[in-house]
Amino acid sequence: MKGSLRELGYFLYYFFFFFGSGSFLLSKPIYVLSELQIQKAASYSRAHNHLSLLIIKNGQVLHEEYAPGNSPYLRHRIFSGTKGFWGVIAMKALEERLLSLQEPVASTIEEWGNGNHNDPRKKITIYDLLHFTDGIEPAFYLHNDGFLNRNLHALLLKPVRAPGTVFTYGPSHLQIFCEILNRKLRQKGMTTCRYIEEKLLFPLGIQQVEFKKDGHGNPLLAAGFRLTSREWARFGELILQKGWYGGKNIISWPYLKECFQGSSVNPLYGIGFWVNTLAPYGREIDVEQELSKPWEKENWQRGSLCNDAPSDLIESIGSANQRLFVIPSMNLIIVRQSHGGGFSDRTFLKLLFGKIN
Repeated sequence: MKGSLRELGYFLYYFFFFFGSGSFLLSKPIYVLSELQIQKAASYSRAHNHLSLLIIKNGQVLHEEYAPGNSPYLRHRIFSGTKGFWGVIAMKALEERLLSLQEPVASTIEEWGNGNHNDPRKKITIYDLLHFTDGIEPAFYLHNDGFLNRNLHALLLKPVRAPGTVFTYGPSHLQIFCEILNRKLRQKGMTTCRYIEEKLLFPLGIQQVEFKKDGHGNPLLAAGFRLTSREWARFGELILQKGWYGGKNIISWPYLKECFQGSSVNPLYGIGFWVNTLAPYGREIDVEQELSKPWEKENWQRGSLCNDAPSDLIESIGSANQRLFVIPSMNLIIVRQSHGGGFSDRTFLKLLFGKIN
């Protein structure tokens, strides 16, 4: 009996020695940046038509380069990188109690369901809208210039699926959200553009952005901004500092971090940002390639951005390979601006972290 107890004691000792602290199979990978790795990643980025590449760690610039004819002071379109700014301002509106995520859209957009109690849009919440899981068709034509009222066009769109069942990436959802903000802010005598300027852009030192307004003054929330690489990096700094910038709290962390929570329909997409939460065990997905498919054929389940990158990687992804990478665990910000050219996030990150040569 004593021998059995002694053997059990040895078993428990070695079990907790190896597994209890997570230092054995469950240990987290270590990510190190060397100058050689940075140069390899920069060379790859350069070969794929970058306009700029900016790498900042612990507040120090490790690498900054610009293609011929470009400079730190030239702004470039960040396309869907714009969505992240509006995601943060949506959470600021939540913090200021202008809205709630579980609030039905129809409580503000009252014309949805008026006279029709069976209108499926009455079930859509602001959470669904911001996660692009509302079932509304994406309506990419809303990106075009020349609209008298983009928001009105978006409000007339019909669902193609029930809310909470499908991810449909496109501008329609954010234009509906724009109209919600318009109506809520009107009571305060403020416009949507003024709200994001005063609450987010001006505190970041970003002035005179291009909103791509329609004839009614509605901004294009999905893809309007032009920024320098350094301006975009300030947005990354806001994330690293959990809502603080320049000694000022712009947004409280419990609200900001909501932007980085994927949905059950698409675990890669939060509110305006792409996340790597399921790494290193996810199914790696090239986001721009997947988005090039019809939405009915996209598959986001169990997806990750890069299994060789930290699981707290946050990305803003814009067309033609515009990127903002933020990795809080490494205190790392990377901005890449480009005019296309077959760039792969995974290849770039694997080179940067020394996972491939």
